[in-house]
Amino acid sequence: MGATMKTFQDLINEALHTVSEVFPWDLQTLLESDTPPLLLDIREPDEFAAAHIPGSLNVPRGILETACEWGYEETVPHLVEARRREIIVICRSGKRSVLAAQVMQWLGYESVKSLKTGVKGWGEYDQTLHNSKAEVVEAEQADEIFAVRVRPEQMPPDRRK
Repeated sequence: MGATMKTFQDLINEALHTVSEVFPWDLQTLLESDTPPLLLDIREPDEFAAAHIPGSLNVPRGILETACEWGYEETVPHLVEARRREIIVICRSGKRSVLAAQVMQWLGYESVKSLKTGVKGWGEYDQTLHNSKAEVVEAEQADEIFAVRVRPEQMPPDRRK
C-alpha cells in the first residue's frame, strides 16, 4: 500500500507544529536588538539578486543541508557555526522558509524561525529591500518582482481557462 499523498500546504502545516514564525514588524525589532539574528534567505540566487533584505545570507534551498554541515563543497562556515544563534529563514512568501527551518531544526539548529509573509511581506511593510548592486528596490519594482506568474498549464485541469 502506497503512502498517502500530501500537498505542499500539508507539509507546511505539519512543519508549523515545530517551527515558529515571526512577522516583519517583529523582525524589525529583532534587528534593532543588541544581538540581531542571522538572516538566511533560501531563495534561488536570481530571486535574491532582484530583491532581498539587506544583510541577509543567501543559501539556496537546494543546497541547504550540505551548506549546514562541514566537509561539503557547499559548506558555508558562517552558517555551520551558527547552530546556537538565532536564525530567521526567509523566502518569497514564507512557505519554503518554514520547510527549510524544520530541516535546520532536524540538523541541530537551536533557534531557527521563519519570516511569515517572507521578503514580499517585508517589502509590503515598507521595509528596505536591496538588489544585487545594494540599490534600494522601490515599491513598484518589488510589486513586479513578487507578482505571481502561474501559467494556465500550471493550474489543475479543472481550473484552467
